[in-house]
Amino acid sequence: MLEHTYAVIMAGGGGTRLWPVSRRSHPKQVIPLVEERTLFQTTVQRLEGLFQPAHVFVVTVEEQAEALMAQAPNIPAGNFLLEPEPRGTASAIGLAAAVLRKRDPQAVMVSLHSDHYIRNQDLFHLLVRVAVDVANAGYLVTLGITPTYPATVYGYIQRSAILPEKFGYPVYSVLRFKEKPEERQAREMISSGDHYWNSGMFFWKVENILTEIERQMPNLASVLARISAVWETPERETALKLLWPGLDNVTVDYGIMENADRVAVLPAGGLEWSDIGNWNSLFDVLLPDKDGNIVFSGHHIPLDTSSSLVYGNKDDRLIVTIGVDNLIIVDTGDVLLVCRKDQAARVRQVVDALKNSERDRYT
Repeated sequence: MLEHTYAVIMAGGGGTRLWPVSRRSHPKQVIPLVEERTLFQTTVQRLEGLFQPAHVFVVTVEEQAEALMAQAPNIPAGNFLLEPEPRGTASAIGLAAAVLRKRDPQAVMVSLHSDHYIRNQDLFHLLVRVAVDVANAGYLVTLGITPTYPATVYGYIQRSAILPEKFGYPVYSVLRFKEKPEERQAREMISSGDHYWNSGMFFWKVENILTEIERQMPNLASVLARISAVWETPERETALKLLWPGLDNVTVDYGIMENADRVAVLPAGGLEWSDIGNWNSLFDVLLPDKDGNIVFSGHHIPLDTSSSLVYGNKDDRLIVTIGVDNLIIVDTGDVLLVCRKDQAARVRQVVDALKNSERDRYT
């Protein structure tokens, strides 16, 4: 086990791009989409052999906490850190770092997402151990995924020179981060050979990340100091509800990493990693049938149907597709979604529109 090292799972997202299956009451991380286990359960299981349950923390929102606790009963209830509402990964990571520093001033934090799929678990364990060593050397560390196509939904990391320290694995300094580029830029970055997809997995001493938050996001640092001061007291809930909603909704990539000092990246192409971000991403991790289809419904009749995803969760409902290709078809009984595969990321726009209408119940 890794001494003074703690895994922190980010599990408060709404998974809106996997709507209408992913809803506020049961977001994607608590739904079995890739395996019989949920994405959250798979993430927790991936940590076995590296972390004792007492060293695993979960940051989530209040409305999701009960479901997550039921799916990971070995994690102590006190290790679930509840945000009153999502305010971006910078705030969530900052809260976890502040709480960990109170428990263990020497803590090293491994920040992970609850909705990532990683097939190569052995390589994941190796990379975690190396990345923790690099973090202990004073770096903010991330894992870089070798791009396989010019994705515009991922951030990119450009590496610089290899680090002078010897870690038994190639580790590079980071030249820059680039958030979700245009397709032309993505193609140029891939052809350069020195760019990775940003996996969103981070490793750092809590003292170092809190120092960067204080330097770059002083308002967040001030709020975290006030909350952590009363964390073990009955005033915690009052402080959270009063202070948390006023925070900027900012990712740690944009708020901290783009301008941080001493940032390192480990190449991690062999992880067979996927961010299950939208319906189309399931084609990266699931094996289609002979016609290229992925079918979740037991009652589906396909005629001349290819390269499509069909999801139905009602036992008494038949789905028939005729002469279609490259479609996403999701039927939940109260909602029917039909879109082209290359438009799957736009599902989030529908959820945003529903939130501001009388049809909010569908979110």
